[in-house]
Amino acid sequence: MSSPAVASNQSDPPVRAGQEGSTGTLANLLEVNNIEVIYNHVILVLKGISLSLPEGGITTLLGGNGAGKTTTLKAVSNLLHSERGEVTKGSISYRGESITHLNPSELVRRGVIQVMEGRRCFEHLTVEENLLIGAYTRRDGRRAVQTDLDMVYHYFPRLKDRRRSQAGYISGGEQQMCALGRALMSKPETVLLDEPSMGLAPQLVEEIFCIVRDLNEKEGVSFLLAEQNTNVALRFAGYGYILENGRVVMDGPAADLRENPDVKEFYLGMSEQGRRSYRDVRSYRRRKRWLS
Repeated sequence: MSSPAVASNQSDPPVRAGQEGSTGTLANLLEVNNIEVIYNHVILVLKGISLSLPEGGITTLLGGNGAGKTTTLKAVSNLLHSERGEVTKGSISYRGESITHLNPSELVRRGVIQVMEGRRCFEHLTVEENLLIGAYTRRDGRRAVQTDLDMVYHYFPRLKDRRRSQAGYISGGEQQMCALGRALMSKPETVLLDEPSMGLAPQLVEEIFCIVRDLNEKEGVSFLLAEQNTNVALRFAGYGYILENGRVVMDGPAADLRENPDVKEFYLGMSEQGRRSYRDVRSYRRRKRWLS
């Protein structure tokens, strides 16, 4: 059995040359090293976050509301400035080059794009118009764009059926598919995916995560995934980081995290005695060993 995940030491973050995959050590596309993020020059939100994303991998950020998952993704995609946020310490690099001072459009051209939480589509446009907006920065011609549009419809057949419908009138699950499909139209190398399961029925959550896995395995897209649904995220990801109060408190291979007793207790509502009530779990979380 694999060794259990251990709590991270944020005062001296580990340097990872690559995370172990099924075929050996993978090179890292993204490296986030000990960053701090402050909003409005006052509010410290991230307190020394370090993580990495291997090329061709799926890495998940786990934790409850306010843990810092969305802020971490926005720090990578440089969308913090629109909310008066700023990375004040640490470094973020992509393929070995610093991306801290690039604007979001430059990052999209480099192959890094974020899918925001909340299924943000242009409601007055059709589904197909939303998808084509994702190809706005491309310069490889209409034929290449049409090829990728057909690819999106292959992975999301519901969108092909609804391609002439206004995005504001399709279901929540279809809007999430539209938002992800629009990101794919930019021909990304890495997708930062924020809370894809939010507000969706369990069947749709499973469907979307299966599509994410297929895109990863068949199209080679790497995913950094922020998610509150710990159970489903750890089934599809290869590596996971657990955030609490702006810090990484535990990380490790997803298979190890699924079997870790603390993760079972705090995030899956399970213990050695079986399933526990939500009230008991929340009470016990105040005494978590990794925050002592």
